[in-house]
Amino acid sequence: MNYIVNKRSFTDGSKNIILFILLFFALLLLFIFNVAFGSVNIALTDLFSILLGSGSEDGPAYYIIHRSRLPQAVTATLAGAALAVGGLQMQALFRNPLADPSILGVSSGAGLGVAVVLMMGGISGFVLSKMGWVGHLTITTAAFAGALLVLFFILMLANKLRDNAMLLIAGIMVGYGASALVGILKFYSMQEDVHAFVIWGLGSFASVSWSRMEVFFPVLMVALAGSLLLIKPLNLMMLGDNYASNLGVNIRLFRFLILGCTGLLTATVTAFCGPIAFLGLAVPHLTRGVFKTSNQQILVPAVMLSGAIVALFSNLIARMPGFDGALPINAVTSMIGAPVVIWVILRNRKVLQ
Repeated sequence: MNYIVNKRSFTDGSKNIILFILLFFALLLLFIFNVAFGSVNIALTDLFSILLGSGSEDGPAYYIIHRSRLPQAVTATLAGAALAVGGLQMQALFRNPLADPSILGVSSGAGLGVAVVLMMGGISGFVLSKMGWVGHLTITTAAFAGALLVLFFILMLANKLRDNAMLLIAGIMVGYGASALVGILKFYSMQEDVHAFVIWGLGSFASVSWSRMEVFFPVLMVALAGSLLLIKPLNLMMLGDNYASNLGVNIRLFRFLILGCTGLLTATVTAFCGPIAFLGLAVPHLTRGVFKTSNQQILVPAVMLSGAIVALFSNLIARMPGFDGALPINAVTSMIGAPVVIWVILRNRKVLQ
C-alpha cells in the first residue's frame, strides 16, 4: 500500500516538474515573440544584435524594441502573474470559483480616482488627455490613490466583519458605489477626457515606460513575494476556518494579509495598465485543469507562470500585423476568458445553484 502511494506521489511530482518546465519555455518563447513581432516588421538579425548590444542605437528598430516592445513585454509578464495570483487567492479565501481580484472594488476605486482628476481638469479648463506625460502621470497617480483608498476601506471592513460572505458582499457594494460616482463624474467631464477614460478602461500594457517601471516592478515583486509567503496559511484556510484555527492559524491576521496582498497587486496593475478583465478569473481555473490539484504550493507558482503566458499571448494577438495600431487588451482577454468562465459555471452548476 505504501509502495503504491509513494509511486503515485513520485509520478505526480515528475508530471508537475515537466509541466513547470513546459510553462517556463512557453513563457520564454512568448516573451521573445512579443519583442520580435508587431505591426512593424524587424529582421531577426537586427533583433538579436540589438538585444545583445551590438546593434545601432540610432535606427528606428532600436527605438521600437527598447522603448516600446521590451517594456511592454515585461509589463505584460508582471501584470499577468499579479492578476492571476490575486484571482487564485480570492477564489481560495472566499471558496468561490467566480471570485476575481476586482471583486472587492479595488479596480472601481482606481476608476473613481481617474474620473475625479478628469473632472477637476475639466473644471479648471485643462484637458488631461492632451497634456502628454504630465496627464498620463496624473491619471496613473489618481488611479493608484483611488485603488489604495478603497483597499484601505476594505481592510477596515475585514477587521470588523468576521464572515467572509459578508465581507464579499460589502466589497461588491463598495464597487457598485464607486462605479455610481464614476458615472456622475463622467457626466460632468469634458468630452475629450471622457474619451480618455474610456481608452484607459480598455486596458493596455503599453503605458509603462522604463521610468514608470522603477515603481511598477518593485511594488509587484514585493506583493508577489508576499503571495508566496502566504501559501501555507492559505492551504489551511481552504479546509475551513475552524480547522485552520485549531492548527494555530490566526484567521483574522492572515485574511488581512491576503486581502492586502491581493489588493496591492490589483491596485498597481489597474493604476498603470487599466482594469484588465478576465485574467484573474480565468487563469486559476485553467491552471487547476492542467495540474489537477488544489494545493497552493503548486498552484501559486504555476498560476504566476500561466498568468504571464496568457497576458503575453493576449498582447501578441493585440499587436499582430494587419491591425491598425493595437487592439484593446481587454478585447483579447475577454475572448479568452469568457469561454473559461462559461465552462466553470457549467462544471459547478450544482454548487452555484
